[in-house]
Amino acid sequence: MKYARRKIVAGLALTATCLGWAGTGWAQTANKEPLKFGLAMPLTGSQALFGADQAKAAQWAVQDINAKGGVDGHPLEMILLDTQADPRLGINAVNRLVNVDKVPVFGTAWSAVVKAVAPIANRSQVLGLSVGANSPEIAKLGDYVYTTYPLADVDVVAQARYARETLKKERAAVLYIHNDSGVEGAKIYRDAFESLGGKVVAYEAYDAQSTDYTGALLKVRTSNPDIIHIQGLVSDLPQVIAQIRQLGIKQPISTYSAGYNPKVIQQLGAAAEGLMVSALAPSAEQNPRIAEFVERWKKTEGRIPNGLPYTQYLYDMPYLIADLYGHLLKSGKPLTGANMRQALVEVANFDLPMTGKLQVGADHRVKKPVYLFEVKNGAFTPVATVE
Repeated sequence: MKYARRKIVAGLALTATCLGWAGTGWAQTANKEPLKFGLAMPLTGSQALFGADQAKAAQWAVQDINAKGGVDGHPLEMILLDTQADPRLGINAVNRLVNVDKVPVFGTAWSAVVKAVAPIANRSQVLGLSVGANSPEIAKLGDYVYTTYPLADVDVVAQARYARETLKKERAAVLYIHNDSGVEGAKIYRDAFESLGGKVVAYEAYDAQSTDYTGALLKVRTSNPDIIHIQGLVSDLPQVIAQIRQLGIKQPISTYSAGYNPKVIQQLGAAAEGLMVSALAPSAEQNPRIAEFVERWKKTEGRIPNGLPYTQYLYDMPYLIADLYGHLLKSGKPLTGANMRQALVEVANFDLPMTGKLQVGADHRVKKPVYLFEVKNGAFTPVATVE
């Protein structure tokens, strides 16, 4: 796989072009014009541990597509830029993808970044795909912004339903990081839990830059909930949970898909026992394709990926884009952003290798089953699937 790096101005740490012209597909695709798309992800900075693995999964997909002949003989070309999960750098990256690289479609993630770059997609009539952010507002960002990843009102509502209807919890405390993802996700949980007859007895925010959560946690302890739900980021969840246990708060804890990560268990040790998390993609135990995907990571990287479900959606994204390109090539329409969007609307239903069937709705949303896990004996153990 061809992979070039170079420093650029505009505050970005690096750029990379992934052509994926490797293996048997090279001879078949070398003579036709490449089909470009962009990907803007945090490759450096606080979220790079997860963004880099997601980008790698997308690179593998491009390589695999091209090894099988590309799209009607055309190689798929991915242009990868760094956002550091910073909205300002995200704007720089997407401006470059749209105005310099002239891509008709791009993907990105992290809710604040998706929101920041949405006006560029709409103004330029370039299809923007959110491939991992979960803010419900993403579905309302304009005609050219769609999500391929279920939004928070899918898995967070499932968590609230499971707590109320299956676990029979009556009193919940909600902790959330004070950013777009945390504020919106916390509200969804609160509203869902209360609509089912439960009571939210504490509703506390913490600052994204904080390392001491004692003030909020003491209020949670005083409220004496039956369950604690946390809407945080993968970077702060272990610290928040650890401090909860250090304060002697023993109630069960739930969180959304950000918590479905082996590093959470590694960092927390025994404190992770009983943690309930959700995932929006099947596990290796539930799908043989995922088992093969995990083995590929172990073989090439010596580990499993950080944020497995997110990497599954990122692996699937080039396949979805390849389907859109294939639809346009078959119809003979120009490969523009406007036509790329129209192709998404017309195709609507996709069968993707990692996450299975995906239907993109007219409301710019997708719906998928929610897989619930509980940490038992140091491992994520499936406990329920919520349709």
